Amino acid sequence: MRRLPLVLAGLVLAGPAAAHTGVGAAAGLSHGFMHPIGGLDHVLAMVAVGLFAAVLGGRSLWLVPAAFVAMMAVGGAAGVAGIAVPYVELGIALSVVVVGALVAFGRSLPVAVAAAVVGLFAIFHGHAHGTEMPVAMSGLTYGLGFMGATALLHAAGILAGLGLGRLSEAHGLKAVRAGGALTALAGVGILTGAL
Repeated sequence: MRRLPLVLAGLVLAGPAAAHTGVGAAAGLSHGFMHPIGGLDHVLAMVAVGLFAAVLGGRSLWLVPAAFVAMMAVGGAAGVAGIAVPYVELGIALSVVVVGALVAFGRSLPVAVAAAVVGLFAIFHGHAHGTEMPVAMSGLTYGLGFMGATALLHAAGILAGLGLGRLSEAHGLKAVRAGGALTALAGVGILTGAL
């Protein structure tokens, strides 16, 4: 868990360090990878999905994040294809509020319901990524980039949730729930334009 920040930093810095950036598949991959990391709303929502999966435990540890990534790919494809999705920014902000609140209140949902909730919000995130793809980029490599970054952000949330739980059962759960509450509050800030 201590090495996760180093791994994430290495992955983030690997794109800028590559020779001949800005052309070909490497550019699409690095641009796609940086897109979710560049927005506070995306980072908060994706880490919160990982925390939510950790709170739910069991099969949710992989099914909930997988549902998010899969539906985000669908939303991304719709964005690249020019298919309109209404209220994208509102959906992204609400994802931060709702998933943060689910973590804060420790809501235990069936795996299918939890996957459906995060999957619905993932469409908005994916659509934003797809519509903001630079024209000269390969949709495939760009998509793989933002899906990879998303999976890493989910993994960071899962590791944080599980790590805090292992430190102290009583205080770890309180810390995870506090993180969810702060995320939900940040989502309200995003909704109101304060953040």
